[in-house]
Amino acid sequence: MSNPSHPAVTIVLINYNGWRFTDACLTSLRDLKYPSFRVLVVENGSTDDSLAQLRERWPDIEFVEIARNVGFTAANNVGARRALEHGAEYVWFLNNDTVVDFFALSELVTTLEAEPRTGAVASVLYDMRVPERVQAWGGGFVRLWRGDADMYFGPVSRERLHFLGGTSWLVRRAALEEIGLFDERFFMYWEDADFSFRLRAADWKLAVADSSRVWHVGSASMGEGNTRSTKSETFELNFTRSAVRFFRKHAPLPLVPLLAGPGFHLAKRVLRGQWGRARAVARGALEGFQRPDVKTVASTTPGDRGPTARQGSPRVPGG
Repeated sequence: MSNPSHPAVTIVLINYNGWRFTDACLTSLRDLKYPSFRVLVVENGSTDDSLAQLRERWPDIEFVEIARNVGFTAANNVGARRALEHGAEYVWFLNNDTVVDFFALSELVTTLEAEPRTGAVASVLYDMRVPERVQAWGGGFVRLWRGDADMYFGPVSRERLHFLGGTSWLVRRAALEEIGLFDERFFMYWEDADFSFRLRAADWKLAVADSSRVWHVGSASMGEGNTRSTKSETFELNFTRSAVRFFRKHAPLPLVPLLAGPGFHLAKRVLRGQWGRARAVARGALEGFQRPDVKTVASTTPGDRGPTARQGSPRVPGG
């Protein structure tokens, strides 16, 4: 039961072929100085032994198993639906390739509680390999005419926040119920920017909890077994496809940012002779113009449901 002074929080972690990252993240969550939270791991169709490894190490954690990789965005929606069913007042969407400070969650909650119309609040991200180096100060900005985006690296006013990075952000239940969950047309990348734009359009505010510290590796959601070249082309494909969908949805004149952003990146890859990456960008752009086959994954086969647990570069945009 939720305590009014400590609203119930469900922490959603997505695992895809990255159980070692998830294990380290869960270890850090166990020491959180917040009295009312539960952890939910969404096992997103891993092809390794992730589920067995995690269940052995964390028998009291709740798992939801998805038979195939449905994408980062849809997997987060699976977790969000389960969290809301459990009665969570807030949902903490947290990348599995992170470790958190003892007070990371309490600082997020305090910031969200301070203003009723704040719909979401993000942590400050630090580089796992260089612990004092800031990866991102919670969020960033989108250049709707240039077709790109960037993160902030120091404190800024709330008015300058166009989006919050999806690596670590706490979202209010009322905001999720009002505007809906993440748009699953974004398989991965740009879903956080899209959700942030939708929040702002509905008059919800964004914020950063300056004292909520999270250390982040980066790119683990791609699967740690991928080679560098495969990761690069896979990134180009997914990032470009989502970027095209984002600017088609939100830009006043989509053709301008599409030429300036993805178009420019395609030309650069061609001029550098990076033919594999160029093909990935071109394919991503083409798919971004096609109507995606979005199938809801609300009805999944859950794994064992145990009792409540008490316990590095950011995507630009993305988590």
